[in-house]
Amino acid sequence: MEREWVVEESVAVEAEARTVYAAVADLRRMREWSPELFATWIRGRRIAPGTKFVGFNRIGWRVWFTTCQVTVAVPGEAFAFRVSTFGMPVALWGYRIEDIADDPSAPRTRLTEYWEDLRRDRRSAAVTSLLGKVFTGVPAERRAAANRESMRATLARIGKAAEIARR
Repeated sequence: MEREWVVEESVAVEAEARTVYAAVADLRRMREWSPELFATWIRGRRIAPGTKFVGFNRIGWRVWFTTCQVTVAVPGEAFAFRVSTFGMPVALWGYRIEDIADDPSAPRTRLTEYWEDLRRDRRSAAVTSLLGKVFTGVPAERRAAANRESMRATLARIGKAAEIARR
């Protein structure tokens, strides 16, 4: 089986695109959405391109952290961040938000979460893949499948929260 380098999942949410974006871009609430993330530490109050944060993650008994930097923050449209460990690139995570409503009185938004594995450089890939397996228990060749499963849970949680916020 060939290794997947990019994964994406989508869900339709019965809420306005700006409401969905507000949930996705609220880094302090990420732990509510992600099955792996349990805390974030953010530099500064404003979330914009360049904002740095640290994500603290857990799978079972394994705990690790990653350093992240917001790369895209366009309200109602897109949010993304790069992840690194010990200064080496690991992944790009992001969300695309698209208004798909046919009727303005019934808002509907497509929320797509995507992940791209950035561990392609031979030198850093060997190190970050080994660190990833040691810290997460997930070998690099299984990371895409694990992320796909996690994305489905994340999207369902964000969607539910956005729909409740809309009411």
